[in-house]
Amino acid sequence: MRRIEKLEKERTLSVQCRKNGWTDVSGELGEYDRVLEDERNADKMNLQQQLVKIHNGVMRFQRQLIDVKPTPELIERLKKIMSEVEISINTFKEEQCSRFEALQKEERTCRQEITAYEKKIENWSLASKSNPKLPTAPTVKTKPPDRDLPPEVRALEAFLQRTGGSYGGWDPYDHQAFLKVWTKHSGQPAYRREAKLYLPGKTLEEIEQHEDWHQERIYLQDRNREAIQRWKACKHQERQTRIQSQEEAESREREAKSQAQQHTTEEEKRQMARQLEEWREERRRKEEQEEEQRLAEETQKRRRAKEERRRQLEVKLTIEEQLRLRREEEEEQGRRRREEEQREMDERRREATKGIKRFNERDLHRLEEKLQEKQQREKEEEERQRRIAVKLKEKVDGHVSRDPSRLTRPTKGWDERMKHIGPSGEGPLLQMFHRAVPTWRQGL
Repeated sequence: MRRIEKLEKERTLSVQCRKNGWTDVSGELGEYDRVLEDERNADKMNLQQQLVKIHNGVMRFQRQLIDVKPTPELIERLKKIMSEVEISINTFKEEQCSRFEALQKEERTCRQEITAYEKKIENWSLASKSNPKLPTAPTVKTKPPDRDLPPEVRALEAFLQRTGGSYGGWDPYDHQAFLKVWTKHSGQPAYRREAKLYLPGKTLEEIEQHEDWHQERIYLQDRNREAIQRWKACKHQERQTRIQSQEEAESREREAKSQAQQHTTEEEKRQMARQLEEWREERRRKEEQEEEQRLAEETQKRRRAKEERRRQLEVKLTIEEQLRLRREEEEEQGRRRREEEQREMDERRREATKGIKRFNERDLHRLEEKLQEKQQREKEEEERQRRIAVKLKEKVDGHVSRDPSRLTRPTKGWDERMKHIGPSGEGPLLQMFHRAVPTWRQGL
């Protein structure tokens, strides 16, 4: 989209480029048009190939259905052809859907870019004329710089307020276009030729002044960054000093607390020893009670497990007997079903044989009728040709007296016309028009 944007902007400035002697822009546009035309032709050929492939698959499927016997091999072949055609159609649909989505996305992007261009043009008509020698800042209320800030920060803020803000008095879109071209050429003077294409409303002098402003801004920003780093380092040193002093005060406070707690430690230790002995005795009694309870539970658990195994064995034998009976019943049902299917298949085969024989007889009868109709038409055509020949022969054999003056004699229609109009010219009659001879009478 960046390339399309560039080419559209260059196309609008083609007249100005020709005046300045820059003819490579029109050549680039022509080359891009040829590339787009080749892409469209390639897409058209690809689309036609896919449609031809689908059409061939459908026609092959239709040819397989003409005068054939319904065999399993034929059915498998038809299934294969249908699956291929279906896959081709689904692939074609997916490709077209993805292509339409991409085109819609590109259309939305182009619409947004066009809207941005329209807004930019409206801003051009509403923008105020600035001083070409030195850009001025818009009239906005700004607070005075803080006296405690470093001189580098104050210098940068004063420079931006004096020269038009962060964009040097330019439109943000023009400034971004200038930065793009200036960065692309690394600030070399060759960038001005391309920048003039992106900034048709700016002169070379204004571009050079904006370049000087940009370089001055970069220099002041570097000094501002260095000053901020020094300020951060100073603040970090002050914070480290404050933290160190706080740690020293806390260490002194901890030493005083430890000395105060040292006097009560012995009494607490003796009390904790008595409590520990009582806790151990209580835990020992609880462990003995838990052991007795665990032994009783294990005995009860073994008894229940034995009873459960006996019950499960009985259930298992019952289930196996039921499964055996069910298996025998299913085998009997399967045998009956296979026999029924075999009988149905034989019946369908006999019906299919009868149907094929009936269709063949019908086709033979239709073929005989068509042959009879064709012979009848041929006889009628011969009879018609014979009658025409007889009529022509009668007309040709008639005796007509020769009268050469009849060719130049006016007809009755001409005489009737001349009664009202009169002669329209003088001199001999060079050509007389007559009706065309029919094709079947030519050469007789």
